[in-house]
Amino acid sequence: MPDGRPDLVYYVAVSLDGRIAAADGDFSMFPVEGDHMAVVTGRFRDALPAPALAAMGLTPALDVFDTVVMGRATHGVGVPLGLLSPYPHLRQIVVSRSAPPVGPDVEVTADPVAAVRDAKRRRSDADIWLCGGGVLASTLRDEIDRMVLKVNPVVIGDGGRPLFAGPGPDRWTVAGEESFSSGVRVVDYRRAR
Repeated sequence: MPDGRPDLVYYVAVSLDGRIAAADGDFSMFPVEGDHMAVVTGRFRDALPAPALAAMGLTPALDVFDTVVMGRATHGVGVPLGLLSPYPHLRQIVVSRSAPPVGPDVEVTADPVAAVRDAKRRRSDADIWLCGGGVLASTLRDEIDRMVLKVNPVVIGDGGRPLFAGPGPDRWTVAGEESFSSGVRVVDYRRAR
């Protein structure tokens, strides 16, 4: 955010083979215990859903993210549990061509590029979080300024949902990397311009 405008940051867990979930959307193979969780619950706690924040007694800082953009399927993970507004502490934008069930404080758009560009035009001390998934990331590929990948020590294999579900290539540079005894690496990439 060098010019005072927010970046679009693709912050997501990924396997060693570049998958963000199994073919059926399951992401339970990513470890939720270990020393890497200090980054998740500390620096990136803005990206925790409200029930997780409440269960851990945490409050969002809103200094990393103040907006979340997610696809219909990503948002839909919580719908069967009645979680129609998973991140009420953030401005929530769900990308869908239909009218999915959402909370009253959740925006729905069929044009993610326009929504992200509009969000980038505002002055903010916090960035925009691209929550997922790979199809949406491909649609927003040219808008993504940074990727923060939680690279997990698992292989999902063919059929898993890819980090990007479309053509490339893009060039990225490593801005920072942390390795943990849990086997997870958190890698911060910046778009090479």
